[in-house]
Amino acid sequence: MRKWLLLMLTALLLVGCGEQTWQTTDISGVMPELKFKLTDENGRAVSADDYRGKPTLLSFGFTNCPDVCPTTLAQLAGASKQLDEEVRKDLQVLFVSVDPARDDPQTLRRYTDVFGPQFIGLTGDKAALNTLTRRYSTNYSYGEKDESGNYDVSHSGAVFAFNREGDLRLLIRANDPMDAVVADLRQLSEDR
Repeated sequence: MRKWLLLMLTALLLVGCGEQTWQTTDISGVMPELKFKLTDENGRAVSADDYRGKPTLLSFGFTNCPDVCPTTLAQLAGASKQLDEEVRKDLQVLFVSVDPARDDPQTLRRYTDVFGPQFIGLTGDKAALNTLTRRYSTNYSYGEKDESGNYDVSHSGAVFAFNREGDLRLLIRANDPMDAVVADLRQLSEDR
């Protein structure tokens, strides 16, 4: 009886060793899969299905953002540079502009090209953006226009990380340590 109990405990411990452990915020199963219909930085209508098959990071912002957007995208670019070439080439970062009045496809392409080839700019009309931001429980709003017609846009700086099948796995934040982000991006590339 004692040998049988010891064997069962060992088996249970080994099963527990195979579980994924993420270093950033694990939100697996909490939010829905990747789904949207937007316009990409080349002016084409795209949907989430066009990006399935690769690990995908989803970030919201706008190209006139003075701080959160460039910092977040630079952090992701820095993390991706620490990945093996095969993993880095497989990763895609979708930057969704919530300021379509100023961020046309050409503006988005110029902006995302600065961060690397895996960065893709997307946007849409207000209805499409509202549907997408509500889907992931995030929001955005516009500030008052100044005399020159300029305005700020408030938005979340969180990055949503999806596996190849479009299942949401992680929430990456600006205060997450770089080594944690890199480790999770490696693991995300293996998540099926």
